[in-house]
Parts: sequence; structure tokens; C-alpha cells
Amino acid sequence: MRSKVTVVGAGNVGATAVQRIHQLGYADTVLVDVVEDLPQGKALDMLESGPVIGSDANVIGSNDYEATAGSDVVVITAGIARRPGMSRDDLLITNMNITTAVTQQVVKYSPDCIILAVTNPLDAMCQNIFEASGFPRSRVLGMAGVLDTARFRTFIAQELDVSVEDVQAYVLGGHGDDMVPLVRYTTVGGIPISEMMSAETVEALVQRTRQGGGEIVALLKAGSAYYAPSASITQMVEAILLDKKRILPGCAYLEGEFGINGLCVGVPVKVGAGGMEQVIEIKLTNEEQAALNASAASVQELVDVMRRARADGA
Repeated sequence: MRSKVTVVGAGNVGATAVQRIHQLGYADTVLVDVVEDLPQGKALDMLESGPVIGSDANVIGSNDYEATAGSDVVVITAGIARRPGMSRDDLLITNMNITTAVTQQVVKYSPDCIILAVTNPLDAMCQNIFEASGFPRSRVLGMAGVLDTARFRTFIAQELDVSVEDVQAYVLGGHGDDMVPLVRYTTVGGIPISEMMSAETVEALVQRTRQGGGEIVALLKAGSAYYAPSASITQMVEAILLDKKRILPGCAYLEGEFGINGLCVGVPVKVGAGGMEQVIEIKLTNEEQAALNASAASVQELVDVMRRARADGA
């Protein structure tokens, strides 16, 4: 019997994630969206690719959650992008309300699932989904660090003209301008990048990584990245479904690790059949810890705004 994965949100990120998961062949997928017929059309199109790509897995689209019942993993990409004239707080509250409503339906139909949060602002939405679900922290995690790390690894590989497979890196903290690429832990074929490029070049790549999403938005003019995000989602989903025990940068609810308590922040985690099975608490320098604390403080600001909005009945 195949595993079952639901992706909520049939936009570019969600639909492409379903396409990638379908291509793996070992999970049936459900694509959910509020737009009538949109998920059904995209799901049918993907299903018809099965004979070509060699996948017998099923793909269905739905406008309600009954079809998602019994999902092993639920990926939440639903939300809106920031629009002209919309403040950061407006976006935050709108997506908070969307992800709360989605989470309630997910919990109703798949009470034993693992939820992977993708909606932006990622860390705040992961926190909201965690609180709205009532799930243990092991069953709610966010995808951002895998994407940010993939960008960092890509830029390093391009700079050094080496295979991306030989570049190992970690990007911690919130999914924003104050994310924390851990240069000290970044290697190429086991060699620290500090021995392969100048400090100025490293810093330039760090800054490009922090602005990676914005760089793509500026080029596209309309819309945002979805190929790399969907690939990052798929890597995390695969780690769960195949119990791979991957050590990946993921957004997790911390309970004192790294000196942070009661907040969802990007850190190294072990991802397997149990979801977020362990926070890997590595040693940080004072400078790295200060950067992580600053990033966490930015996430806390957003969480505080959400809590005030809830108190006001937003």
C-alpha cells in the first residue's frame, strides 16, 4: 500500500511539489485548493504523465478535505503573496487566518499526519500551524532551511566550478534577510570553504543567499520561486516517507535548544518517519549564536503580532 501525501495550495509551489512526488512513484497524492476545478485539472494532467514517467501512483484534485483523509504527510503551501499597498502585518494576519483554517481541516481528517509548513512568512506560519494543530512538535516542521541551504550550495559550486554534490552547508535561523549561513560548517569535498575562497567572496555569497528569493522575484517581475522550493519540499517528504533519518535544516519548535524556548526557528534536525525526530544542537561561536538570536527575535516579533491579532479577534 502506498503512502498518502496531501498538498494544500495548487499554486506553482504546491502543484510542482505534487508533480515531483508523483514522479517518485511511491506515494499517492491529493492536491487541494479553494479554486473550483483548478486542483482537479492539474491533478488529472499530472496523472496522465504516469505512463511516460513510469509512475502508477494516483493523483487527485479536490476542493474539500474529505479526499485527504488518512494522509501520512500534509504539506501546507496555501496563502497569498504580498500585494502592492499591503503591509507586512496585513500579509501575516491574512496567511495566519488561512493556515489556521487549513490546519483545522487537516487535523480533522488526518489526525495522525505529519505537517510540513511552507506558507510565508515561514517561521511564523510554522508556529501558527503548530499551535493550531495541537500536535506534538515532532509532527510539525517547516521547509525553508533546505531551500536556503540549496541556494547557498549552488552559489558556492558556481563560484568554485565544482559539483553541487560536494558542497555541504547549513543555513539556520528565520527564512528572511537575517538568516544565518554557517560558514564555519561549510565544506567542499570536506575542505572548509575558508581555504578555497577569500572572506570577501564568502560574505558576498552569504548576502546573495539571504536575498535569494528576492533576486528571483525581481527577475520574474510577477510571481516567485517554485522549482527549488518544490524540490526542497520533496526532499523532506521523502525523508519522512522512507524513514531516511536525514539531517536537514528545518524549522522546528524549540524547547530550550540553542537557548531558544517556545519558538519555531530553523535549526539542524533529524527527519524520519516520526517527523522531526531530533534537534541537532551543534556548538556555535558567540558571533553565530548572536546572529541566531537576532534572527529568532525577528520571528518573535511576527509571532507577537499574530497573538495580538488573535486577542483582538482578527
